Amino acid sequence: MRLLVTGGAGFIGSNFIYYWLGKYPNDEVVNLDALTYAGNLENLANLEGDKRYSFIKGDIRDKAVVEKAFYGVDTVVHFAAESHVDRSILGPEVFVKTNVEGTFVLLEQARVKNAHFHHVSTDEVFGSLELGSDEQFTEETAYDPSSPYSASKAGSDHLVNAYHRTYGLPITISNTSNNYGPYQYPEKFISLAITNLLGGKKVPVYGDGNQVRDWLYVEDHCLGIDLILKKGRVGETYLLGGQTQNLTNIEVARIICAALGKDESMIEKVKDRPGHDVRYAIDWSKAKRELGYKPQYSLEEYLQKTIDWYKANGEWWQRVKSGEYKEYYEKQYGK
Repeated sequence: MRLLVTGGAGFIGSNFIYYWLGKYPNDEVVNLDALTYAGNLENLANLEGDKRYSFIKGDIRDKAVVEKAFYGVDTVVHFAAESHVDRSILGPEVFVKTNVEGTFVLLEQARVKNAHFHHVSTDEVFGSLELGSDEQFTEETAYDPSSPYSASKAGSDHLVNAYHRTYGLPITISNTSNNYGPYQYPEKFISLAITNLLGGKKVPVYGDGNQVRDWLYVEDHCLGIDLILKKGRVGETYLLGGQTQNLTNIEVARIICAALGKDESMIEKVKDRPGHDVRYAIDWSKAKRELGYKPQYSLEEYLQKTIDWYKANGEWWQRVKSGEYKEYYEKQYGK
C-alpha cells in the first residue's frame, strides 16, 4: 500500500506515520506538508533515510504539488488543516482557504486517480452539548459549528461526502474528539498546560474552566483510522472518541499541576473566548460495532505518560516555543 498523508509533519499526522510504518513495514508513506507554524519535521527525524518514507514540501491548494504527491498513491489520509479555534477567530481567512479550498484540490486529484480518500475531521462540527446532560454526538447529529475553524471543517466534510455521492469517489470520514500525546504543538490545552508549568509559567484556563471535553490519546485515534481503512464501509462516517467525557478543563489543569508538583496558584483564569463550546461527548458505538474500535489508553494513565514525554523531551518543546525548530527544515527547504 502507498499512502499519501497530508499534514504529516503535524501532531496527529506524525504520530500516524510512525504508527502506520511500525504496523505495516511493507507499506510506503508520502508526507505532503506546507510546514506552517505547526508543521515540524523534527517530529519525524527518526525516519530520515527510511526508504519507505518520503517528504514533499507543498501547499494542498497547489494543484501541481498535489498532482506530484499523488504519484502511485492508492489511499489518502487527509490531516492537513488549520485547527486552532483561537487563531480562527483572529484570522478566519486562512482556515477557509486551507480547510475548504485545500480539501477541494485534493478531492479533485483523488477523483482522477480513484484513490480512497479518508478525511480526518473533528467533533467540533456538531457544536456544543449542554453541561450536565447525558447527550452525546452520533453520526446522525446535525452540524452546528460555533467557530470559523469548525465551520471550515464542516464545509470540508460536506465536500467529501458530495464527491462520493456525485462522482462515486471512495471516501470515509472520521470525526474525532480532543487528542493529546507526544509532539503536540503547545497551543492546545494539555500540551500548553504541561509545557507552561515545566517552564515556570501559569496555565491559562478560559472563563470558569467548566468546559468538558472528550479526551482521546493520539495512538487510539491512529488505531481508529487504521480500522476504518481496513474495515470501514465506503461512504460512511465514523466517530472516534475516548473514555473520559466528564472532566472539566479546570479539573484536567489541576491533575497536571499535581503531577508536576505544582499547586493551584499556577492556574490562571482568563477571559472566555467568543462562542466557546461548553461540552463535547462522542458516542463511538458505531465504530465499535462495525470495526471493533475501542480506545486502549485511559486519560488517568496516559496523561501521566504524556507529561513524562514532555519532561524527557524538553529540548523539543523549548525549540518549538522559541521558534528554533524552524531552522531544522529551513536549511533544507528554505523559509
